[in-house]
Amino acid sequence: MNRWTHLTIGDLCENGLAELQTGPFGSQLHAHEYVAEGVPVVPTEAIRDRKIDHSVLPRILEEKANQLSRHRLRAGDILFARRGVQATGHSAFVREHEEGFLCGTGAIRLRLLPQNEKVDATFLSHVFASQASIDWFKFHAIGATMPNLNEGIIRSFRFACPPLTEQRAIASILGALDDKIELNRRMNETLEAMARAIFQDWFVAFGPTRAKMEGRPHYLAPDLWALFPDRLDAEGKPEGWREVPLDQIADFLNGLALQKYPGTGDDDLPVIKIAELRAGSASGSDRASRAIPPQYVVEDGDILFSWSGSLLQRVWTGGRGALNQHLFKVTSREWPKWLHYLWVDHHLPQFQAIAASKATTMGHIQRHHLSEAMTVIGSREIMKAADELIAPLFQRSFANSLESRTLAATRDLLLPRLMSGELRVHDAERLMETAA
Repeated sequence: MNRWTHLTIGDLCENGLAELQTGPFGSQLHAHEYVAEGVPVVPTEAIRDRKIDHSVLPRILEEKANQLSRHRLRAGDILFARRGVQATGHSAFVREHEEGFLCGTGAIRLRLLPQNEKVDATFLSHVFASQASIDWFKFHAIGATMPNLNEGIIRSFRFACPPLTEQRAIASILGALDDKIELNRRMNETLEAMARAIFQDWFVAFGPTRAKMEGRPHYLAPDLWALFPDRLDAEGKPEGWREVPLDQIADFLNGLALQKYPGTGDDDLPVIKIAELRAGSASGSDRASRAIPPQYVVEDGDILFSWSGSLLQRVWTGGRGALNQHLFKVTSREWPKWLHYLWVDHHLPQFQAIAASKATTMGHIQRHHLSEAMTVIGSREIMKAADELIAPLFQRSFANSLESRTLAATRDLLLPRLMSGELRVHDAERLMETAA
């Protein structure tokens, strides 16, 4: 610790080791310039938990991005959300595959310059991700109703700086945990893609039945192939299969107005709202009393679907919580989770289009849209075969998500102790070996 120093971001900037750059003005980048394909732009809402959320990135044409070239991102850049609720401490570290993205109008970019030999960018990104740093930015953000950060606030941020070799060792330990979390995320993407491919082929495209009708070779095991009908009926679905409204294969329980159930003490439940659903975590959320009716308690493995705002669906793995209004908890006593999850997923683009067409500040769908969205159910044998293939994929994905939560908790436990020097690198390595 006697070789640790304390620096501000302003110190780095004044010594030519770093630079801050606020994103382009709104007059330089307009909403009507967003296109379906092009260079991703990182808005405020995409900055969270040291990552860029790729699901909410608008895009602009390459030509327009080149006009704003000074705002293009490089690997190692650190982004801060500068306005709104995200401005209260959220930052993101730019990875190699995000090089060339554009800093949005609601962000501020910190870049360590090539001549810098004082601070490791990955280490610094972990400093900003610590809860102490988030709390500091939250306290210093300007504005009660719409918090804002600016370059001056970021420049005044002070942090403990160990020697460069120790910075890199700390970043390596925390990075190993992040890498495993990222590996699990990518594995889950693959598992869900596999489940979706089977579902799409069997229940949407009716691939095996169409192949039989066209005389094409079978592409499933013979015992599976034999389960599919040889022809489509007059409605265009395999003979003997049923068409059922979405709200008849699952129950869609709308959440409560939880301000009517205020928290009463340490035993309260975190409130799961749309923001928590998107983040996959209820950390730092409002609290509600455990006196809520039991059906509104959310457990790991429950499927949640937001029907207003930014419509999305997730298998929840953020721990026990309370279901807020604008969210459905989707359950079924008859059918497996994967079936109604994948049917909602299938109809989600249509639901999102309906919500976007509403002339309100927060678009939404209504109950009748669930009744109008149709699903197709196969024979008992087909449903059993599908369950044997798809359910293990969902179970593995769920297990990966729970493991990632444990890894994130370990990282969050180690991070402040490493950053303060309370825990040395070799001690942290031993703790990780014990946990492994």
